[in-house]
Amino acid sequence: MTPYTALTRGVRVTVRAFYLADQSVPEEGRHVWAYRVEIRNEGSRAVQLLKRTWLITDAQGRTTRVHGEGVVGEQPVLDPGEAFEYTSGTPLSTPSGIMRGTYHMITLPDEEPFDAEVPAFSLDSPHQAGGVH
Repeated sequence: MTPYTALTRGVRVTVRAFYLADQSVPEEGRHVWAYRVEIRNEGSRAVQLLKRTWLITDAQGRTTRVHGEGVVGEQPVLDPGEAFEYTSGTPLSTPSGIMRGTYHMITLPDEEPFDAEVPAFSLDSPHQAGGVH
């Protein structure tokens, strides 16, 4: 599992994706992945994650946009040097795809908004002809 990473204004986002064979049913067009995200504040000011936007693209080029509050029900505050980790997942009807996203954040205490990039990462399964990297 390749780690994917991006750094925006001192916020490093690292993602690793895993194919979940036990939850996937390839013959019915159901492929499921989990992804583990670490958000680390390498900057000098505290930050808070308020919202997220995901773009999930399957192997046929269909893109789904997911937007919502926080991540896994939380809006973490990260002081300099702190990290927040969580695991989530996504299903696709194709055996591969790509996800990328944005964490909509603010600096604290001044509440200056900025967007931290979530790097594009590949969703690869053993049921594909080749990766979509």
